[in-house]
Amino acid sequence: MNNRFFRPLFWPTLFTILALPVLIGLSLWQVERLEWKEGLLAKIAARMDAEAVPLPASADWADYDAREEEYTRVVVEGRFLSVEFHYFTQGERGAPGYAVISPLELADGALVLVDRGFVPVALKEAALRGGVPEGELNFTGIIRAPSERGMFDGVDDPEKNVWMVRDPAIMGSGLGEARIAPFIVEAEAGAFPGEWPKAGRTRIDIPNNHLDYALTWGGLALVLIVIYVLYHRANGRIGRPS
Repeated sequence: MNNRFFRPLFWPTLFTILALPVLIGLSLWQVERLEWKEGLLAKIAARMDAEAVPLPASADWADYDAREEEYTRVVVEGRFLSVEFHYFTQGERGAPGYAVISPLELADGALVLVDRGFVPVALKEAALRGGVPEGELNFTGIIRAPSERGMFDGVDDPEKNVWMVRDPAIMGSGLGEARIAPFIVEAEAGAFPGEWPKAGRTRIDIPNNHLDYALTWGGLALVLIVIYVLYHRANGRIGRPS
């Protein structure tokens, strides 16, 4: 008959009692985050598939929450200024290049910075690809919130017109007294004629690794239990003393 006596050691048992609830709690928290993130991604996908709505009026920009309304499809009407900002980024295959961002003047004189699409490094200058579209334009785009500067982002170089963070307030600071939208509009594919810039590069850049994290924390909890049991068995603390 198997002997089932168990004589736990104080310090390993104390450590396990303290650590195990933490690991399990972290795993369950990541499961909750997974459900929230999947809901958020579903909402974003629905917005990008929905009919485009009018661009928010400039009178409402002061209270407009770009992060809350991000990825909304909007109809944009206006005229581009003969200005470009070049945001350093990568193409679909990782090749370096620039997102070409131009200020669009609305009927009331307010400005919206529009990401017209990607160009390779060799086509950075507007003259090499036909310049900025002229005349009154009407197109559809996606609202994107301003980027926040991270610790690994480079320094903007306005003199060379190279920007490392896509922030309309910073980019547009030299455009005079015009009101500037607190968001950027990414033009959808086919918004403008010509091959370059390539529009339609909106990415849902929201990572969703919560399932991996949940499994990691849960796996660590299981490993801790196994180690605890094996340690006690190796030290003769499970079963009848010999």
